[in-house]
Amino acid sequence: MNGRTLRTEGVAASHVGMVRRANEDSFCDRGADGVWAVADGMGGHAHGDWASQVLTKALADAALPDDFDEACREIAAAIHAGNARIWAEAQARGQQMGTTVAALLVRDGRFGVVWVGDSRAYLLRGGVLYQLTRDHTQVQEMVDRGLLEPHEAAAHPRSHVLARAVGVTATLEVDVVVDAAEAGDVFLLCSDGLTGQVSDPELTAMLAAADGKAAIRDRLIALTLERGAPDNVTVIVVTTGEPTLLSLSPMPGGFA
Repeated sequence: MNGRTLRTEGVAASHVGMVRRANEDSFCDRGADGVWAVADGMGGHAHGDWASQVLTKALADAALPDDFDEACREIAAAIHAGNARIWAEAQARGQQMGTTVAALLVRDGRFGVVWVGDSRAYLLRGGVLYQLTRDHTQVQEMVDRGLLEPHEAAAHPRSHVLARAVGVTATLEVDVVVDAAEAGDVFLLCSDGLTGQVSDPELTAMLAAADGKAAIRDRLIALTLERGAPDNVTVIVVTTGEPTLLSLSPMPGGFA
C-alpha cells in the first residue's frame, strides 16, 4: 500500500445536453476531503433530478472519518441512506424514481470507488485507461453470462436498461473497489451521457492531454455536444501529484 499523501485536485461540470429540457444529472465536489461523485437521475425530469440531488446531498453532508476504510464505509452508508429516502418517496407517490451514482475517494495514497448503476469511473495511468466500474445494466449481465459478445453490447436496444439503481428497491447492493493511488493518476467520473458519445480510445487520448484538468473536462463536454448530446452529460476530472514541499530559508539576522 502506498502511504504517501498525494496532492489531489478535481474539477466538475454538468450540461443539460442538446435534447433534454431538464438536467437530471448532479454531482458532489468535496475536493478538500478528496471526495467526488456523479449521479444520473431517472424517472422523468420531475423526479430524476430530485433523486440525483437527494443522493449527492447525502454524500455532501456525510461525516467522513480520517481513516480511509471507515470513510469508504461512510460513503456507502450515505448511498444506502439516499436509497431509503428515494424509495420511501417513490412509494408515497406511487411512481418509480431513482438514480445512478459513482463516487470517488482519494486519500492517504489510496483510492476507492463506490457505485451503483451505469455512471462510470475510469483511471488513466501510464497511458493506459482502466474502467474501474462495471455497468449495472441488463446488457452487461448478458455479457457476463456469455449470452452477448462485448462488441454487441453498445448497440443493443436495451443497453441503457439498468439492472440496479439507487431508490428503485427497498434494499440495495453497493459495489466498491479499492487500490493504491499514484502520482500522475487521472481519474474520470461521468454519466452515460459522455460514454454514449465518446469512445474509450478517445477518452484515453483526451485524458492524456498535458494542458490541465479543466481543459480536459471542457473538451470532453464540448465533444459530446458536437455529437448531438441526446442526454445530460456530467464530467469530473481528478488528478494526483507529488505533494508540494515548502522550503523555508532563514532570514538574515533571524527574527526580531
